[in-house]
Parts: sequence; structure tokens; C-alpha cells
Amino acid sequence: MSRILIIDDDTMVCEALTDIVTRMGHEAASVHTLGDGLREGLSGGYDVVLLDVQMPDGNGIGVLPEILKTRCPPEVIILTGFGDPDGAELAIRNGAWDYLGKPSSDREIELSIKRALLFRKEKIAGKSWGALRRAGIIGSSSPMLASLDLLARAANSDANVLIMGETGTGKELFARAIHENSSREGKRLVVVDCAALPETLVESMLFGHEKGAFTGADKVREGLVRQADEGTLFLDEIGELPLNTQKQFLRVLETRCFRPLGAKNEAVSHFRLIAATNRDLDQMVKEGRFREDLYFRIQSITITLPPLRERFEDLRDLVPYHVDRLCRHHKMETKEFCPEFLKALAAYEWPGNVRELVNVLESALILTCNEPILLSQHLPVHIRALLARRSVRCPASYEPEPHCREVDIPGTPVPTGASGPESRRIGPAGDMEGIVDPEHFPGLLEFRKEMDRKYLQALMGLVDRDMEKACRVSGFSRARIYQLLKKYGV
Repeated sequence: MSRILIIDDDTMVCEALTDIVTRMGHEAASVHTLGDGLREGLSGGYDVVLLDVQMPDGNGIGVLPEILKTRCPPEVIILTGFGDPDGAELAIRNGAWDYLGKPSSDREIELSIKRALLFRKEKIAGKSWGALRRAGIIGSSSPMLASLDLLARAANSDANVLIMGETGTGKELFARAIHENSSREGKRLVVVDCAALPETLVESMLFGHEKGAFTGADKVREGLVRQADEGTLFLDEIGELPLNTQKQFLRVLETRCFRPLGAKNEAVSHFRLIAATNRDLDQMVKEGRFREDLYFRIQSITITLPPLRERFEDLRDLVPYHVDRLCRHHKMETKEFCPEFLKALAAYEWPGNVRELVNVLESALILTCNEPILLSQHLPVHIRALLARRSVRCPASYEPEPHCREVDIPGTPVPTGASGPESRRIGPAGDMEGIVDPEHFPGLLEFRKEMDRKYLQALMGLVDRDMEKACRVSGFSRARIYQLLKKYGV
């Protein structure tokens, strides 16, 4: 028997879903607010959560990351009568198992629950990321644990793997971890940087050549594909391969046979392929810059690594790990860092991800010389200047950002929600002239939060919830708007 939690403010819906769950032979519990649902969900022990979106105290999708933070998180099925494409995409990207609209038939709900429970059973049975050799992969956030779960599954198979993610997210680390945890451990891991291959020598470097195959070929050269025989071939930045080479490599993947330049006979290499890219291969396929058949062939298992801005809680592990490692490398005493230092790191968006973070930490360590504690003033000027500029330009960023609160730095104030009783003291248009009691006069940050919330409400009404228009009108990115909508419960 499985335990299923229903989070919905409609008691009739809760009763109907409870009937479905109990009829399936499982135990059901229901709550009617997000606050109660979050507390119940975080208590653990639930296998599936049926979650409504429009709740009295906020948006259900906004609490998804919190529910999924538990060590063995439940599968979450979104069930909403206010479905929209952006919301569906956001729910799945935030970790939802399924997204169903209301009304859904009993059969649809039962089928989704059955599939979620089957998936959960197989996931728990096969989950071994706790025993993985991580090869320097740091973090225990929900997005990182999901990626590690896929890593474990990839390591236990011999299928082709495509690792996608922005620059600096750790694609090569994941490739090495897959190899080191696989049955091919002990064999060669051959790393090929496709972006660095000279176009005129791509075939020679990949497939090798015979002596005299071309001008300058004064001896036989074994290609990288042959070197990976019985091991793993890691093609980093595979999107940079020329189209002609993509066609040749497709045949190699299908047959594991290739012909070195100038050779009369074909050679064989029984390699396992792992590819990585920071490019949008879907778009490249549409534009004719990447072969569709090769794209399908390389993605038997796809792992999309989360950018650092989506897993700021991992800073608690990343910063001390890399500070200690860099101190040892530079033969200096281990340094501590103050809460403000971590808070400043959490307020920056890290376009270069972990790679940029490591470079910034190394710079701070070198510049501090014999100082024992890292301060926010030791960060590069461009980061401190950007944060200062943002605090003045964007009222929504004036207070500590949600990133900072996720890092859970001791002493960091957690602002109250914009829907609390204090915020209602401000008039409909931010007019405070009618307030005569100083005790009821809002603080500056409280006032700004209320104005931000009203701005977001007006913005979404003006553009009729069209996110592209909202981005164009406000000047914010889509990710930033979603962040603010979640923050203020709009």
C-alpha cells in the first residue's frame, strides 16, 4: 500500500480523489492549503502528491522545489483547472511527474498514479547515487540529485549518453563519473574537444591515417576512435562537428567500423559514446546545422545539468569544498568565510556557472594573501558593482534575494510575505496619506514589496499572462519574472 497526499482547497475534489486512491488500494490524506501541504509533504512517507495550482495561499507550482527537497521525494502530479502551456512547462521543469487538467476522468488519474508509483518503485530499487564515485561533483540539491540519479542509471548501462548544459555546469565531470562507475572502468576514457579539432584534420584525428595518406603523414597514426576501443569515447561540444564528419561518425556509431585515411581495410572499435554540448541541438537540427539522424542516435539517455542559479543551496557545499581544495593547491592556510561572503555569492546569477565560481574563489584567495577570513569585499569588482547597481535599479532586488534565503545563511532576515496583514495597511495605489498611526506606517522594504506585487499583478493583467509580452514590457528575463511571481504569490 502506498501513501498519497492530496493538496487542494476544494473539499469536493479532495473527497473524489480520496475515493479514487482508496479504490486503488492506497492510503490517502488531504489538506486544503499550501502551508499545510508543505508541512505534511516535508514530513516524508508519501509516495505521490496530487497538487492543485491555484490555492488560497499561493501557487502550487511555487512549492514544488520545496516538496522535492526531501531525501526521497514523492512524485508530484499537478491537477489544475487553470492550465496553460507556460505553467505546464514550468511544472515539468520544476520536477513534476505529470500535469493533468481539470476535469480529468477517473481512468486518467488512476493511470497517472499507477505510472508514477511504478516509476518510483523502479527508481528506489535502482537508486545508487549515494554510493557513486562522484569525481568532484558537489551538491545535494533536488536538481543535482535528479541528475545524479540519471548518472547512476547511465553508468549501469552501455547506452549512448548526451549530456546537455550551459558552459561551466560540469559536463566533463559527469562524463568521467559515468565512465568510472561503469563496467568499462579501468579502460581508457578518450576525451575529444570537438571545438578544438582543426577542420582539415578532423577525420585524421578521429579515425587515424596510414603513412603517406596525405602530405606530412610520415607515419601511421592511431585515431581517437580506435584508442577508445573497449573504453569510453567522450565527444565534448559535439555540436561543433562539421556536417561531413557527422555523416561519417553516424555510420561508425551504427557499425562500430571505420576506415583510417589511406587504409585498405576497415578497423573496429567497441567504444561506449558519451557526448556533451552547450548548444541547442534541436534548433541546430531545424536550421540544418546538425544531422537529425545523428541527434537521435546519440541521445539514448539525456542528462540536462542544472545551471548554478537553479541550485543555489549547493553553494553551502561548493564554496567550502573549492576553498579547501584551492588552499591546498596554492599551499596556503585554509581560510574561513563570513556569512556576508556567501550571501553575496548567492545574490549573483553566475552566467559561467561553477567554473566561474571556482575562478572567483581562486581570485579572492590569492588577493587576500595572509588574511584568514574571506569577506564580500574580496570578490571581484565587477560582481560587487553589479550587485550594487541592481540594488538601486531594481526594487525587487533591494532586499535579500530568494537565492540568499535558500542558502539559509545564519542571521539573514527572511522577509514576510506580501500578503500578510502588514502589507494591507498600504492603500490600493500605495497611498499612505490615510495612515495616522505611526505603528501602522510600513517600512521601506515592506512598501517596496507591496508595490512590486501590485506591479506584477498589473503587468500580468495587461499582457493577459503572455510571458513574452511580459518580458518585453518589464525588461526582465522569463526566469526572473517566474521567480518574482513565485516570490509574491501572483
